[in-house]
Amino acid sequence: MNLRSLIPIFDDSVSSWALEARLLRWLTFTWLFIGLIILFSASYVVADVRQGDGLFYFKRQIIWVFAALIGFNIIVNQPLQKILGVSHWLLGIFLALIFVTLIPGFGKKAFDAARWIAIGPIPIQPSELIKPFLVLQSARLFGQWERLTWRVRLTWLGIFGLVILGILAQPNLSTASLCGMTIWMIALAGGLPYKYLGGTAIGGFSLGLLSISIKEYQRKRVMSFLNPWADATGDGYQLVQSLLAVGSGKTWGLGFGMSQQKRFHLPIQDTDFIFAIFSEEFGFVGSILLLLMLAAFATLGLIVALKAKNPIYRLVAIGITTIMVGQSLLHIAVTTGALPTTGLPLPMFSYGGNSMIASLIGSALLIRVARESSEAEVVPLRRPQLEKKRQRRRMF
Repeated sequence: MNLRSLIPIFDDSVSSWALEARLLRWLTFTWLFIGLIILFSASYVVADVRQGDGLFYFKRQIIWVFAALIGFNIIVNQPLQKILGVSHWLLGIFLALIFVTLIPGFGKKAFDAARWIAIGPIPIQPSELIKPFLVLQSARLFGQWERLTWRVRLTWLGIFGLVILGILAQPNLSTASLCGMTIWMIALAGGLPYKYLGGTAIGGFSLGLLSISIKEYQRKRVMSFLNPWADATGDGYQLVQSLLAVGSGKTWGLGFGMSQQKRFHLPIQDTDFIFAIFSEEFGFVGSILLLLMLAAFATLGLIVALKAKNPIYRLVAIGITTIMVGQSLLHIAVTTGALPTTGLPLPMFSYGGNSMIASLIGSALLIRVARESSEAEVVPLRRPQLEKKRQRRRMF
């Protein structure tokens, strides 16, 4: 492979892509560019005080971006059939790593949650990296649901359940909920009977309530969300400071780099609450423009899904669009007080290499579907040599 082909700006094949693929590519790069600018502003003050280098977090993010862009360009130039063919192995690897984080001494804790594994100086967050492969495997399952035996169906549903339970045990309720909702949306788009979808929705909601009732800190978050001003210096502090940042932006914002809340008033302002800094600096107008960008991404994703002739490819497009736009809207909802406070990064904005890699892989998969929307082929969940045996069992 030519090394130049790994760098997106040197990809000579772009001019021959479908219109939707080209638009998604430039929209992804625009999203990424804006995110890097906001991260620079949100992290500079904290990095300068804590690390002695205001560019510390920004430079590390740039390294992750370059690594992620290489993966991005490989995926947009690889047949989706090949990627789908290995998705179950990658899903299995990251599922195993999720449970490794639960083993004392292996999982790296932050804010009382063991979500990372440290491989030398590199932190790995399997719950982030598993997202695009969870979409791929869900699309493979629900895209050919009627052709599969109940044994295969239940096996993969059980694996999806383990993914959600493993993430929930870290504990990471927000990511577990996002993964569950994404799988559910793919199943809905795949045409599963409403009785299955309704039962799953009730079960998922009940599991979330059980988690909140068991975990005291999650209960406190819900209570502080209902009235953060009742304990503005305690449990409600983070949300109060976020609302102050959003409100301070008013119509046009304070201007780039002029946020006051990032000066050690708003905690984790470069990750879970980075939208608050964006809103403070660019105001209501900037926030609306960001929402319009998300709406454009969602619209293109829907167009790609509608144009895809292959049901699996269509579900991949729907799943990626759901997880990218859905996670962004959940992040915005948390920072504006519409949902309880939770740790969910804003794709391509928040600091973190794992989130960046997952986001760019997801975008690359959507672009690849756009490129192949008229020539997709089904990737079977079972090996061809087992097809006859499976059909024979169906007859009895």
